[in-house]
Amino acid sequence: MTYNIQKLNKISPVINGVFDNKYNVVDACDDPDGIIVRSFNMAEYPVGKNLVAIGRAGAGVNNIPVADMAKCGVVVFNTPGANANAVKELVLCGMLLASRDIIGGNRWVNTLTEDVAKATEKGKSAFGGTEIFGKTLGVIGLGAIGVLVANAALALGMKVIGYDPYLTEENKAKLNAEIKVVPLDEIYAGSDMITLHVPLVDATKGMINADAIAKMKDGVIILNMARGALVNVADLKKALADKKVRKYVVDFPDETVINSDGIIVLPHLGASTEEAEDNCAEMAAKELVDYIENGNVKNSVNYPSISKERTGKARTCVLFDAAALASVEKIAGDKKVAVKGAYGYAIFDGEKPDLTGIEGIIRVRAL
Repeated sequence: MTYNIQKLNKISPVINGVFDNKYNVVDACDDPDGIIVRSFNMAEYPVGKNLVAIGRAGAGVNNIPVADMAKCGVVVFNTPGANANAVKELVLCGMLLASRDIIGGNRWVNTLTEDVAKATEKGKSAFGGTEIFGKTLGVIGLGAIGVLVANAALALGMKVIGYDPYLTEENKAKLNAEIKVVPLDEIYAGSDMITLHVPLVDATKGMINADAIAKMKDGVIILNMARGALVNVADLKKALADKKVRKYVVDFPDETVINSDGIIVLPHLGASTEEAEDNCAEMAAKELVDYIENGNVKNSVNYPSISKERTGKARTCVLFDAAALASVEKIAGDKKVAVKGAYGYAIFDGEKPDLTGIEGIIRVRAL
């Protein structure tokens, strides 16, 4: 059997080493079996009957209608951690850009036309700044990226504190023992710099607002390489004008932040390294192959994770909503069944299960 994989963006050619001769990887397809995507907006993308999975070569899935895909039985994968080092390095760069007026100094020195060395020595004091050594960095969100940022900042001689109410044991083990995990208000009160590494959900939208900023140190630097909407820009601009906030570094340009005093805007460079693009593409491709061929789910944002070794027997994969959970569990016994939010997933090896009359079955795949 041959599977069609559609690329909705330019994707690193490393995927060619993952998709073997059973796959046709194309830029256009009327009804692909799988899709690999980066930033393409899929809000209006038509879902064909063959589509079973989407691989997002990156962490954020705001460009994919995840809930709608779940209703159609399309599993959406992302690639957490694959671009973490690239984002970490950009955060460190942002800290330095905000601490010292490197950008302003570069622009100024390129305007000089005569006796450049002498003019530079005379005028360079206008672009002085501070060092990051010894300063306190507050890391909000200790996932794959946040942990790397925290550990790197500590290695650079900073004091580091972190906040994450959902800190996993895996990430906790990766965090340097010198880094204290503290309540959010302690991050605000104790940090010279604050960096954001949380997803954009209802609870985090606009979390950096007037109330939060009022709790911060005077002259705080805020870095946002996560999602632009985490920050209330109107409140942030007022804090900049009042000198409460020294600088704001953001990797998500829009009309509200460009050409604004005190705001350093980057052109969404977080994952834009050759290495990160390769890592994300390879990981997304492997997730698609494992799901298409084996039914294994790992790093899905809309269905639960289940991975099971193939036994050589026929395999049946069942995607269902909450209404079918009790019935599917009764049929499954000790077989693999899991639920995530309103949706569930089950793997049956051997004889095909009898699902007749069960309400809430969304899709059945025979492998």
